[in-house]
Amino acid sequence: MSAETPVCQLLERQGADYRGWLWVAPPRDAWLEAGEGSLLSADQAVLAAWRARGRAAHSPFEGVDPAPPGAVLFWPKSHALGEWWLLWLCAHLPPGTPLQLVGENQGGIKRVLKALAALGLGCRKLDSARRCGLYATCLDRVGIDPDEAWTCFEAEGIRLVSHPGVFCHGKLDEGTRLLLEQLLACLAQGGEVLDVGCGDGILAAWMARRGARVAAVDVSHFAIEATRRTLVANGLDGEALASDVYSALGGRRFDAIVSNPPFHQERVIDYGPAGRLILEAPDHLHPGGQLILVANAFLPYPDLLERAFGGFEVLADDRRFRVYRAVKG
Repeated sequence: MSAETPVCQLLERQGADYRGWLWVAPPRDAWLEAGEGSLLSADQAVLAAWRARGRAAHSPFEGVDPAPPGAVLFWPKSHALGEWWLLWLCAHLPPGTPLQLVGENQGGIKRVLKALAALGLGCRKLDSARRCGLYATCLDRVGIDPDEAWTCFEAEGIRLVSHPGVFCHGKLDEGTRLLLEQLLACLAQGGEVLDVGCGDGILAAWMARRGARVAAVDVSHFAIEATRRTLVANGLDGEALASDVYSALGGRRFDAIVSNPPFHQERVIDYGPAGRLILEAPDHLHPGGQLILVANAFLPYPDLLERAFGGFEVLADDRRFRVYRAVKG
């Protein structure tokens, strides 16, 4: 089986012995999933794919045991998140563990040279092809706690906890602000509400503060941990679950589903998660339950809402974002 993604194609051509190595934050690629080694990822969809094959797969909030003979870090689009992964690996794997770093040029892989130098780690270039680069170093203790990456800020009277890689890290998204302006008139007190794509937990905390019984899901374990910390920081109750859209919910149903769904996967527009959010929403709503979501005005969600619900209304439109509402008949 050949590699599918450019970064994995670059690794495949090395002909290296990666048996037992740890693959850190990789993309979906059948070559990796059918190969050797174990996974470290904060993406629930990737974790589920590896586990379905019987492969060892861990989130960074579980740790890795036993220590691998080496690791490959797939450099993310977010440079701050890449630096966090470096700090995590330095803190959790033995000093001297070989580390390779691979990524696309457009994704900022060349910036790893400065990131490694700032941590006092050496670096050498191993290869470049397919507009990707591959670098090598050895891990060491750097004296910086990865937990220092967690930050707090205030928005809408709520103390929010955020982490690199979480949607709109450290600030309130304008689409979410527009959505919040509409929710007060739409949501009944004390209902069961699901926040899909919870990010730092702003929607979940806002609704919990107003008496809703809240469940929050996100495919990112960073977002789930951020939401849990946000709820605790505000003395609020709520449930946060790592879930690829509805995958962890079984047959649970709610009075309302609220979302500011993502439409990017790294740099590529991807309507898949938002499409599943809309089309499968009626299966997770009580009769009379509603889906309320905000989206960029250019996104083709009206057709999906019409297919799923037979109709919808636009609650707000500021030309950049629209807030949609659809009710299960």
